[in-house]
Amino acid sequence: MLKIDSHTHIIPRHMPRWTEKFGYGEFIHLEDSPNPGFARMMQGHTFFREIGANCWDAELRKEEYAALGVQVQVVCTIPVMFSYNAKPKDALELGRFLNDDLAALVAGDPQHYAGLATVPMQDTDLAIQELERAKSIGLLGVQIGSNINGLNLSEPQFFPFFEACQRLGMAVMIHPWEMMGRDRMEKYWLPWLVGMPAETARAASSLVFGGVFERLPELRVMLSHAGGTFLTTLGRLEHGLRCRPDLVAVDNPVEPRSYLGKFWIDSITHDADLLHYVLKLQGASRICMGSDYPFPLGDLELGQYMESMGLSTGQLEFLFAGAALEWLDLPASHFDIDPRKGL
Repeated sequence: MLKIDSHTHIIPRHMPRWTEKFGYGEFIHLEDSPNPGFARMMQGHTFFREIGANCWDAELRKEEYAALGVQVQVVCTIPVMFSYNAKPKDALELGRFLNDDLAALVAGDPQHYAGLATVPMQDTDLAIQELERAKSIGLLGVQIGSNINGLNLSEPQFFPFFEACQRLGMAVMIHPWEMMGRDRMEKYWLPWLVGMPAETARAASSLVFGGVFERLPELRVMLSHAGGTFLTTLGRLEHGLRCRPDLVAVDNPVEPRSYLGKFWIDSITHDADLLHYVLKLQGASRICMGSDYPFPLGDLELGQYMESMGLSTGQLEFLFAGAALEWLDLPASHFDIDPRKGL
C-alpha cells in the first residue's frame, strides 16, 4: 500500500546568517554542534534548539521512512522560518532561498518527495508573486501560519492570496505558530500542548466564519494536527452561531458543519478514539496521514496504529495515500513506486 506522509519539516543545513545579512532581527541559522550528527539552531545570537541530521539529510530521511514502510514525504520548512515579522523584501529573499532548496530536492528525487513553499504573508502582493514562482519550479502548494503577525486569516488583505492559491491549484497547509497567550503559559510546554491546537482552530474558524471557504469552493486546504480543537468544539461553534448570530454570523451565516469534507486534516491525533471521531466527521478521503517528522511531538511511527484499528482496506488506502493525492491534486502514478519493493 502506497504511503505518503503529508506533514514533514526540513531545513537546509547551510544557510546565510540572515541576521547579519539583513542587519536586524533574530533570524534562524545553523551552527555546528559538539554532538556528531546534530546542529544548533540559533535565533540571531541566541540558542534556540538542537536538531538532528534528519532535519536536513534527504538520504537519512529516506532510510528512516523505509524502515517504517513509507515511501513519500511532503516536505515544508520549519514554521520558525516563516519570518512574517521581517521586512517583506527580506522575508521574500529568505523564502526564495528555502523554496529553491526544496525544489532542488524534489527535482532530484520526485518519487519520494513533494514540496510546499513558504511565502512572505505580511505582503500579499509579494506572497502571490512567490507563490506563482514556487509553482513554476515544481512545488505543489504552500505552508502558511495560523495567523499573520496576530491577524486572522479571514482579514480582507489575505483573500487575494487564497484566490491565487485556488487559481493556481496550489494546495494550502495551515500550521500553528506564534501561539496566542504564549507568554502567559510557558510552564509545562503548554504553548505546544494547548496553544497549538487552539491556533489551528482559530485559523479554521476564521476561514469558515470569514466566508473564505464559501467564496472559494475549490481551495484545497489541509489543517495540521487533525484540525487542532476545531472538530472537537464544532458543536460549540455552531451553537454560538445560532444563539448569537449578531456576533458570529456577521460575514457568513452558513453553519460550520456544512464545510465538513470540504477541507482536509492530517491524522496527528495521538489517539485512536479521536481518529475514529474525526473519521466519522470528515471521512477517510479527507484525512491525510501526517507525522510532523522529525520532531518528537509528532507521530514518529507514521500511522502504524491505524492498521490495528479495525479500519477497512478502503479507509486505510485513503488515510495512507489517497487523501493526500487528492489534496495535492496528483494521480497515484505520480510517484511511480511499487510499495511492495520498498524504496
